Amino acid sequence: MEPAAFTPRRFCFQLGFCLCCALFAYGQQVRDEKQIPTNFNLDLETAARLRPKLMAQSMPATGRYTTARLVLDRLREQVQGPSASKFAWELRIIDDGQFNAYSSPDGTIYVETGLAQLADPSAGLWAAILSHEIAHIVRRDWARRYLYQESLESAGAGSIVVGDPGQPFSSWIDSQKASEDLGRFCRKMEIEADREGLMLMARAGYHPDFVPALHHLLHAQGSSTTTASLYAMHPCWEERDRELSRAYIAASIEFEHRWPEWYASPGGNPPVVVFAEAPTVRKTGSKEWEIRIPMRCENLAGAVEVVLRSDSASRNVAHPERFPNQPDSDLELRQLTGCTSPQTTITFTLADSSDRSNRSAHWTDVYVLDAWGAVLARAAVPKLPH
Repeated sequence: MEPAAFTPRRFCFQLGFCLCCALFAYGQQVRDEKQIPTNFNLDLETAARLRPKLMAQSMPATGRYTTARLVLDRLREQVQGPSASKFAWELRIIDDGQFNAYSSPDGTIYVETGLAQLADPSAGLWAAILSHEIAHIVRRDWARRYLYQESLESAGAGSIVVGDPGQPFSSWIDSQKASEDLGRFCRKMEIEADREGLMLMARAGYHPDFVPALHHLLHAQGSSTTTASLYAMHPCWEERDRELSRAYIAASIEFEHRWPEWYASPGGNPPVVVFAEAPTVRKTGSKEWEIRIPMRCENLAGAVEVVLRSDSASRNVAHPERFPNQPDSDLELRQLTGCTSPQTTITFTLADSSDRSNRSAHWTDVYVLDAWGAVLARAAVPKLPH
C-alpha cells in the first residue's frame, strides 16, 4: 500500500521499499555486489511508476536555474558507454528549502531549493552536485544497493534493523551486522560516485576543487552527516576528504591537461578551498587555554579570516552563508591568515573563565571566511573541561 502523502524527499526510501519487497527472486543471483543481472529492470520500472508524483511536486530548471541546466547538458555529453543514451536526462527543482539532491534511475535529477540557491549562480558548484548524481545513474546504484540489501537478507540476516527487542539475541546480532554491512556498502558507493563525478567534471571543464568546496559549504550549513557511524549510508565530510585525496589529484591533472588556461574553462578558475582539521584544546596555564586549528588552503590569493564563535552566537545563525562585517566581540574572536604553508595552524588563546555560566565562554564552532565574509569551512570545537 502506498502512503497517503508522498513527498520527493521520501523518494530514496520509497524506491528502496518497493524494490526490497519485490527482489526476493533475485537474491540467489546477487553475490557479487557489482553485478546486476541482465534481466533486472525493477529499478527502471519503479522509477517510471513514481515519476508522475515527482513531476507534480517539482518544477523545471528554468529562469534563475538556467545555468544548472546548461551544466547538466555539458556533463552528460561526457558520459561514456552505450548505456548513456537510454536515460531521459532532466533536472528538476523541488521548492522545499532543503539542502539535498537525489536522482531517479531514469536519469532525472532532483535538487531541493536550499541546495540550488546555495550553488546558484556558480557553474562549478552545480557541476559538483550534478556530476555525483550522474555517476549514480550511470552506475545504476539504485539497483546495486537494493540487490545487495536483498542478498544480505536472503543469506539469513533477516530484516536490516538494529536490535529488535522481539527477536532472539542471535538474530539481533545478525541484523546489526547486516546493517553495518549495508551502511559500509552504501558509503563505498557514495565515494565511488564522487570519484567518477570528479573525472566527469574534469573532462567537461569544471575544476575538481568545486567538489570539496561544495562539501565544506554543506558542512558549514550543518545540513548533512558530520560524524562517522557504522550504520550511516553517507560518509562524513572528513571521510570524504580523506578517501578522495588521490582522486582530487588525478582529476586535477586531467583538468589541467584539457584546460591549460583555467579561466577559459566552462567553470572558470577553481574556488578557494579550505581543509580545516578538528581543533584541539589544551590548558597552557592556571588561567589560560589554547584552541589550535590546523588548516590547509588551495587556490587562495590573499587571506582568509578564522572566526571562533560561542554557542550563543552559533544558535543565532541557523545556516550561515555569510557573516556580518561588524562582529560581536562578546560572542566571537577573529584572526586573519594568508594560509601559505602546507599546514597552517591558527591559535586562539583564551582566559580561563571562573564563571562557567557565562555563555560567551562556551566556544563551540570555528568558521573560515573569505574576503567577502562567505563561509568556506566549519569545524566543531571540543568542550573545554571544567
